[in-house]
Amino acid sequence: MEQRATDTRSTITTLMLFVGILTLTSAVAHFAIVRLIPASLYVGTLMMMPALSACVTLKLRSRNITDLPWRWGGFGANRTGYLIPVFYVAAAYGLAWFFRFGEVGNSETFAEWRAQLGLPEASTWMVITLMVVLMAVVQFVKSLGTIAGEEIGWRGFLVWELRKLMSFEATCLVSGLLWAVWHYPIIIAYGGGNTLFQLACFTSMIVAMSVIMTYYIFRSGSFWPAVMFHGAHNIYIQKIFTPLTIETDLTEVWIDEYGLMVPLVVAVLALIYWRKARAEGL
Repeated sequence: MEQRATDTRSTITTLMLFVGILTLTSAVAHFAIVRLIPASLYVGTLMMMPALSACVTLKLRSRNITDLPWRWGGFGANRTGYLIPVFYVAAAYGLAWFFRFGEVGNSETFAEWRAQLGLPEASTWMVITLMVVLMAVVQFVKSLGTIAGEEIGWRGFLVWELRKLMSFEATCLVSGLLWAVWHYPIIIAYGGGNTLFQLACFTSMIVAMSVIMTYYIFRSGSFWPAVMFHGAHNIYIQKIFTPLTIETDLTEVWIDEYGLMVPLVVAVLALIYWRKARAEGL
């Protein structure tokens, strides 16, 4: 019993240290993003802060960085981690287009993509196909470094520490809320529109995503499925489906990471994985 109390105190100390270091290091990057030119380098710097904070915390706690779940985790879990966001993003935007919350086929995006590809005379379908393939593969691979910077901290370190103290469900909720709040300064500064509504939608989406991601990292013993999941989520929303959507009066309320549709679809999936985790005793 005494050993258990000691272990609990040690874990709480580790978690407080991590959150404190992350708060300080992220504040510097948030300042640069909000007050200086919001260059991608500053955003990339912010995304590396969870990994840096985890590594510093481990060092200060006399633990090895090799303690993190670096193993690949199996092709199946990583493939599923990539494909799940493809499914829910496509479903969410498909529903939004079906109910006319936005229209599909943004001509401005097609013109930009033709210019980027250097194919000004290419057909629309050729442009869409080529750009989606390049985004889904090349841009995805390019983004893995900064995505891993986040996931090493969140799903490689934080959730494993939380799990020492909490149930699977509580671990998902706490880690998801911390992850969401960490994004708030950028949303408040650059979101536009109804900030409280955007924060509510984004938080709901992030917490739901955390349930699915945490399930796969615990099942695989690796944070790589979360890296695949996170990278695919960003690419398919930010680089493919949102640019393809023509805005209407309702678009802002329903699409992107700050609208209703993606959180609603992800929440349904999260409930399935919540029940699945409980049935499997995670």
